[in-house]
Amino acid sequence: MPSSWHDSVTAIFTEHPELAVEIAADLTGTRIPEGVPVRAEAPNFNDRPSTDFQADAVIVAGNAREPVRAVIVEAQKRTLSDKPPQWARYAAQLWIFLRCPVDVLVICPDAKSAFWYARPVPTSLPGYTHLPVVLPPSAVPAITSAADAAARPAMAALSVAYHGANPAVSQAFVDGLRLLSPGHAMKYHEHAYNMAPLAVQRILEQLVTSDTWPVYSPFAKEHFGRGKREGKKEGKAEAILTVLDSRDLDVTDAERERIAGCTDLRQIETWVRRAATVEKTSDLFG
Repeated sequence: MPSSWHDSVTAIFTEHPELAVEIAADLTGTRIPEGVPVRAEAPNFNDRPSTDFQADAVIVAGNAREPVRAVIVEAQKRTLSDKPPQWARYAAQLWIFLRCPVDVLVICPDAKSAFWYARPVPTSLPGYTHLPVVLPPSAVPAITSAADAAARPAMAALSVAYHGANPAVSQAFVDGLRLLSPGHAMKYHEHAYNMAPLAVQRILEQLVTSDTWPVYSPFAKEHFGRGKREGKKEGKAEAILTVLDSRDLDVTDAERERIAGCTDLRQIETWVRRAATVEKTSDLFG
């Protein structure tokens, strides 16, 4: 099931398709002609009903008859071995449809997963080796100017997601939101909040509930309240998975769902203590 992180990453690039083209061009060293229109297309580009070719987002530069470049955006939080071969098929299939260069832009939450995915993907088709275009956190600018954050709110949301532990970045983002309309401010805060790690979420909660934040809607109150009620449970559940992953213990999808879906704070706290000592993940629930 897609997470709020996944949904916000997808929304950012669907709402700002030019951002995907810009990032892919910067990472690959390619450029498209100035003034070329950029649009988001339907993410299901196969020729028959199939979930196999359901990408997160598809961005096309150029007009409908003469596309000049396409970018498939994939939001990937976990390292899964079946994903790169799937992306190779995505790129080949979209190339068949459009007959223009196709990049698969992979958005990861951290440098470790970005490094893992930034590898050539060999295929059984002779001569075809796919190379994903992976966005490392280091390639996202740390935006520390409120004016810059307001001018490029989508990039600013990514900046907070990767660099929000830097107080100057989080403060510039929140100050930049004050320069936007209430509806836009709420939307970009939601995206940044969902994409950010727990520590940065707490920084954002503190900034938007301070005396200087203009509470012109239920925006700040809702975030603060939800953070107090749900953040503690979600944070501890995330901590359990982080500890298990750092100890290289295998965690099945069912076990991840059980941990993430638990609403009993006492049970979660018990699992937190056990996560550091269990020999296998199943022992966590014993």
